[in-house]
Amino acid sequence: MTLMTMIVKMTEGLSKTCAIFFLTLIFSLPLGMIIALLRMSKNKIVSNVTRFVISVLRGTPLMLQLLAVTYGPYYLFDFAVSKNKLIPVVIAFAINYAAYFSEIYRGGIESMPVGQYEAAEVLGYTKAQTFIRIILPQVIKRIMPSITNEVVTLVKDTSLAFTVSYQEMFTIGKQIANSQTSFTPFVVAGVFYFVFNAIVDFVMGKVEKRMDYYK
Repeated sequence: MTLMTMIVKMTEGLSKTCAIFFLTLIFSLPLGMIIALLRMSKNKIVSNVTRFVISVLRGTPLMLQLLAVTYGPYYLFDFAVSKNKLIPVVIAFAINYAAYFSEIYRGGIESMPVGQYEAAEVLGYTKAQTFIRIILPQVIKRIMPSITNEVVTLVKDTSLAFTVSYQEMFTIGKQIANSQTSFTPFVVAGVFYFVFNAIVDFVMGKVEKRMDYYK
């Protein structure tokens, strides 16, 4: 197999890698905010249960969570394994990353001075208006470096989908490497991931600069 043929074949899996990446962000970013607000709830039961769930998700390997979501329903309830492996893969990724994003959100929210809430109250803002219009834009600006770091990690973590035989780029590269007894597919995959991360870093940097207003 020539290098060009190898690249073309692995590019076919790139679309699935991108699907994992973008769908995970679409679901995990808002879910992370919901989890963060539950974690900060004044209700101790809600707060402690949420804290425990976050600890489990952050304290166990993503690979194990992928296997649990994909095959767990079959072993526990005798449900058929999903024919479309993208569904359980995205569910596992979204839940896992939501746990990490939630702690980033919480750190950003709790870092805001109490005086801003008091000033907003004096001006007649409701709690919801204060959070959405005043606090949230500043929080997003503060947490962008941490969010960027997690997004970059997500690009690389998409390769873990090979554990459930989802045919994304790394899985295809691994299959080619085994059949051709060559390390070249891994090098090609490494270049793909590096370029992907360079693009992500560039885009996130642009977004961060646009938010300089909230310094």
